Amino acid sequence: MKKKIIYIISFCMISQLAIAASDNSSSDSDNYLNQYKTAKNLVNRGKKLESKGKTEKALKLYNSAYKKLLEANKKANRNPDILNYLGFTLRKAGKYDQAEQYYLQGLKIKPNHKGINEYLGELYIKTKRIDKAKERLAVLKNCNCEEYEELKELIDNNVEKAY
Repeated sequence: MKKKIIYIISFCMISQLAIAASDNSSSDSDNYLNQYKTAKNLVNRGKKLESKGKTEKALKLYNSAYKKLLEANKKANRNPDILNYLGFTLRKAGKYDQAEQYYLQGLKIKPNHKGINEYLGELYIKTKRIDKAKERLAVLKNCNCEEYEELKELIDNNVEKAY
């Protein structure tokens, strides 16, 4: 009888440990997803403010998003969407070298990522590397997407200004 009781108690303890361990791993996953979703929301709010000319307020939101994205990136290493937004927030802050590094990391994982290719193209335009922006445009050429159209328009406008 004592053996059965010890067995049952041991089984219950092991089960509880297994449940606790699975809760922790799912909470890490949920945590990085929540960080990413919150950051994405902050970026979208920042874009709206920026379109209204409220650049300083937008930059504050981008900075908050950047901090959340760094945390998400620690837990979900090698996620091209997170790397894309890390690049975006840094580019908006004028930290072009750092932004480019995140974009390039994302492209190593997913070379045809529409957002990264568009935003990296925009960074290349901003840093007067139109040929490299055209390379990003070539990647997007057959996507039939708004990213292609927006980058093409920016390139065309910048090429016209050069002449």
